[in-house]
Amino acid sequence: MSEPHALLDLIGRLEGGRVLCVGDVMLDRFVYGDVDRISPEAPIPVLRVRREEAMLGGAGNVVRNLVALGGAPHFLAVVGDDTAGREVSRLVGDHHTVDPRMVVEPERQTTIKTRFIGGTQQLLRADHETQSMLSSNARDQLLSEAKELIPQVAVVVLSDYGKGVLASGLTQAVIAASRAAGKPTIVDPKGTDYTVYRGATLVTPNRKELHEATGRPVGTDDEIVVAARQLIDLCGIEQVLATRSQDGMSLVTATEAVHLKAEAREVFDVSGAGDTVVATLAGALAAGATLEEAARLANVAAGIVVGKVGTAVAYADDLVAALHHAEVAVAEHKFASRHAALEQVARWRHLGKKIGFTNGCFDLLHPGHVSLLDQARGQCDRLVVGLNSDASVKRLKGETRPVQTETSRATVLASLSAVDLVVIFEEDTPLELIKALKPDVLVKGADYRVDQVVGGDVVIGSGGRVFLADLKAGHSTTSTIARMAK
Repeated sequence: MSEPHALLDLIGRLEGGRVLCVGDVMLDRFVYGDVDRISPEAPIPVLRVRREEAMLGGAGNVVRNLVALGGAPHFLAVVGDDTAGREVSRLVGDHHTVDPRMVVEPERQTTIKTRFIGGTQQLLRADHETQSMLSSNARDQLLSEAKELIPQVAVVVLSDYGKGVLASGLTQAVIAASRAAGKPTIVDPKGTDYTVYRGATLVTPNRKELHEATGRPVGTDDEIVVAARQLIDLCGIEQVLATRSQDGMSLVTATEAVHLKAEAREVFDVSGAGDTVVATLAGALAAGATLEEAARLANVAAGIVVGKVGTAVAYADDLVAALHHAEVAVAEHKFASRHAALEQVARWRHLGKKIGFTNGCFDLLHPGHVSLLDQARGQCDRLVVGLNSDASVKRLKGETRPVQTETSRATVLASLSAVDLVVIFEEDTPLELIKALKPDVLVKGADYRVDQVVGGDVVIGSGGRVFLADLKAGHSTTSTIARMAK
């Protein structure tokens, strides 16, 4: 099986993965606005605030990524008895597949990182944080919860941001309990003393962290391997996955090394990419992947999140879309996951573009299809095509269909000038996709009445319209296949 196909199969097994994440949670706040003048009080920009957002950061971002991949993580962290701590607990509770085990330490200040952004430029980051070790009561409660959960999960993640939660011997105690239960432990490390991670299955330093922990140069593949093996030898760590930004990743063991090229096509923001890597590794291992397979999938995920703005996550369907890109030469902007399509449509709407939508199986593309797509594109500024997945086509058309795979069908559609975006959907109808995209124009063939068009009521109810395209006589996939059979 080729690598993209093997990884696509792996993505299908991520659902429900049981991972325990222990670490430093924080609240990431984003204040967005415009800057059009300098303050008269000091030579600094004045940010006119437009909106504010808050999301889980630190270990919380690892959990967000696990949820995005379909996992069902347990989350152990410590918050203060303060407004930010309660907001963290609420945000964790919003993810219904997470088992939250928040320990409240009254004297602790919940860590907050506030980023002020003017346009697309980050102007300032302000941190409120505690870096002190846990009280003995909080530590004992956390360790007790961890020992209870470890036998129930497939993988344990330690997300160390240096805020004190994993200090005072807790790291070693959790690693020891994981080893005793036969569960792999992945550590996102902090600091320069990696002996505190002795016994871990894998640590994931970035290039800078690897240099600081070993004092060795880390500019080339060979230098990365030497530095990583120093950690393995001196710190009792089984394996190292060094993330190297634009140079990809290096998976190093005592005897082997695999270097993976970076998958990113465009880099907008590297915030949280390390959390995505750790979450994808853990989710893949929980699904039964080998460490090399997990690293390859994590490399794909990292390439996705650095192409998004802010502390982003990689969804399972983002990974599917990215792997389809690896398999066929489709223009990136024309082949998108559902989440990526929502982001792209939002950008088009911001530019005042009218969004059109049509859908179908498009198996053996024929002149009738081309005519419908041309008519659809004439009704809008940007046309999104919903494409039934292979499984969906089989349910609708029978065991002998589709003739072409969803990847091949998407490739042909994306090559047409009338089509601006192709989104594969798994359901039998595109209703959920239509509800999410809210197109301005919904297009179907004139063999339907308006009241028969799936999603027509949704589009009309939101102020849009349904357009029935003329059909080109004498063309259908079914009749073409029948003629071929004769």
